[in-house]
Amino acid sequence: MNGRLIFFAISWAAASAAQAPAPAPLTSLSAIHALSNAQASQSLPVAFQATVTYYRDYEHTLFVQDAGVAIYVSAPANARLIPGDRVLIKGTTRPSFHPYVAPDSITVLYHGALPPPLPASFDTLIRSEHDCQLVRVRGVVRAANLVVSSLVLNARIDILTEGGPVRVNVDSQDAVAVNNLLGAQVEVVGAASGTFDGKMQQTGVLVHAQSLAAVRILRPAAASPFSLPVTSMDEVLTHYHVNDLSQRVHVRGTITYYQPGSALVLQDGSKSIWIMTRNLSPLRIGDLADATGFPDVVDGFLTLRESNARDTWILAPVTPRPVQNWERLATSSNIFDLVSIEGRVVMEAREAGQDEYVLVSGDHLFSAIYRHPLVAGILPLPPVKFISLGSRVRVTGICGQQNSNPFGGLVPFNILLRSLDDISVVAPPSPLSVRNLVLLVSLLLAAVFTVGARGWILERRTRHQTLALAQMEQRRSRILEDINGNRPLAEIIEQIVQLVSLRLDGAPCWCRIADGALLGTVPSSLGHRITQREDIHGRSGPALGAIFAACEPRSRSALEAPPALLTGAELATLAIETRRLYSDLRHRSEFDLLTQLHNRFSLDRKLDDLIAQTRETAGVFGLIFVDLDRFKQVNDRFGHHIGDLYLEEAAQRMKRQLRAFDLLARLGGDEFAALVPAVRSRAEVEEIALRLEHSFDLPFELAGVCLEGTASVGIALYPEDGATKDALLKVSDTAMYAAKDVKQQVHADPVHSEPALA
Repeated sequence: MNGRLIFFAISWAAASAAQAPAPAPLTSLSAIHALSNAQASQSLPVAFQATVTYYRDYEHTLFVQDAGVAIYVSAPANARLIPGDRVLIKGTTRPSFHPYVAPDSITVLYHGALPPPLPASFDTLIRSEHDCQLVRVRGVVRAANLVVSSLVLNARIDILTEGGPVRVNVDSQDAVAVNNLLGAQVEVVGAASGTFDGKMQQTGVLVHAQSLAAVRILRPAAASPFSLPVTSMDEVLTHYHVNDLSQRVHVRGTITYYQPGSALVLQDGSKSIWIMTRNLSPLRIGDLADATGFPDVVDGFLTLRESNARDTWILAPVTPRPVQNWERLATSSNIFDLVSIEGRVVMEAREAGQDEYVLVSGDHLFSAIYRHPLVAGILPLPPVKFISLGSRVRVTGICGQQNSNPFGGLVPFNILLRSLDDISVVAPPSPLSVRNLVLLVSLLLAAVFTVGARGWILERRTRHQTLALAQMEQRRSRILEDINGNRPLAEIIEQIVQLVSLRLDGAPCWCRIADGALLGTVPSSLGHRITQREDIHGRSGPALGAIFAACEPRSRSALEAPPALLTGAELATLAIETRRLYSDLRHRSEFDLLTQLHNRFSLDRKLDDLIAQTRETAGVFGLIFVDLDRFKQVNDRFGHHIGDLYLEEAAQRMKRQLRAFDLLARLGGDEFAALVPAVRSRAEVEEIALRLEHSFDLPFELAGVCLEGTASVGIALYPEDGATKDALLKVSDTAMYAAKDVKQQVHADPVHSEPALA
């Protein structure tokens, strides 16, 4: 009877829990912002309104703000949002540096005004007081470059504020405008964020700006940085000056690593920090200790510098975190933590400053390193701890990452050993090792020689494979650097082909670029070798080319060719598309996108060059300024589409009146200019100007609309009308407006519409 009652009680409780209502969604940003990460990890429902302050589609980055509170939203790539959009966001909470929202839906309600940006300083930003809010920060531009982020070119501007450096990411590809910011004092309006390490600890200040319009120049640089006097390379430090107002801090934790005179690591739960110290006093690993020093970020890692440490002699050991695979440590989430991991030894070496053991876990290599103490140069070192190659070992030590960025994918790491006792053998080499085979046949001298030779070959092959892996990784890193540099594309493709060939034991490899060159080593005769191919795919459109390898049938290289060719094709895609993006960017900076004529920037540069050349030869040249009459009426009456067609046709007509070496440019709107070198008198320039004016005599038939257009021209002759660029532009512009004022109107309305001619 009691059992039946218990059964019914349990059933009633389960039914009541199943019928319990779901929690009501949070409807305000302030309620979401007030959550702890522990609460946010429960995926609480949200449904709130806010204003978009920044959105980057290809990185799923969205910042929204309402009533002075802001938050990060992991937005989809197709949201199509712009700053000022008022949106309704429904989704659930997630934990991170601060709680954020994973949306189920984003609905645009209307477009309104942005919230006023808050004035921010480095101190308030580094303390995350304005996290995700729209802020206004001022500083001097120390560096301004175009960089590749997620395979997309955008601008990175590093400014120095009164308290420290701030990095600004700007969604712009205008290389000229970005370079012109160098050395200027600016004010930036954008969404406040930060840079983080693999533990989501803030390591710097980051501001996201939607465009260069958010960067206002308060005071331009006094002069171009490249006009400074040249400094001898051995004297650059004479210009170094730092006013460091960083405050000393005090931390406490368990000593997990200590290298006297160099470094110390303290760990407290999931937190750990690298401490740079010259301390030589004895410190015991496993003791609770205090350290005081100045906060800093070195290569993206939080650290204390100029530090002193004191041992409390209270034992508080930290249990090493057991890690089962390489990927866990490669995520950067265990930076400077005490960990243990198993692997198989493939190489060991004693170097001048350290002993290194190269291990493999899964398909990945990592190193366990024991750094020699400072007395190594005074007292002899103990013999290196020899471990048979192929042994499975467990290493315990500090996880030292080679990259702190958790957003760029898996990164290499090293394990720093406290002593040689931190590496222990878990399992000896396989019974089929060279040593055991030698012992089994030790009575037969010939067999001993055979097995010994085989062991030597296997060991040499293992070392060769390990060195080959290291060489391939070095080559791959060099190729990635060259892609972002200025090395010619053909040389980069040849390096990629060589990398694939190296991985395939020197098999002939080559690459054919679509509508382009054939690069690499193409065998004159394939013989009985088979050819394998991998297309070089672009992000859109047809293939960019293909990469090939010729391998012996049923060989190891034939089996490894598909992944090797795929890696080469991916590198080639990155190289080709990066160069095409740079070429397109350069074309956009020099040519008008509508008419494909030179733009004002290009004309100014050509005019400067022509003045310098003509001065050398004591010659003359002409500048013709052209303005289309009543162009605004065309746009007002027939729309911008007809206006664009009119500009394109006018540009082509004028271009046909010029010689091959003349230059026609669109200065903007309805203004054009022609640069005519190789003339001998004003009369020749006037004759060319008259041809340009008469090119408008015939009607313009554009998409069913017939227009009659005219143009006013003005000329200037170098050096008679001016010896500088500004003087020539002013004279030709003035002459054009004088011609426009005195021109007699032929019709009451010179722009009229009539049916298009067949």
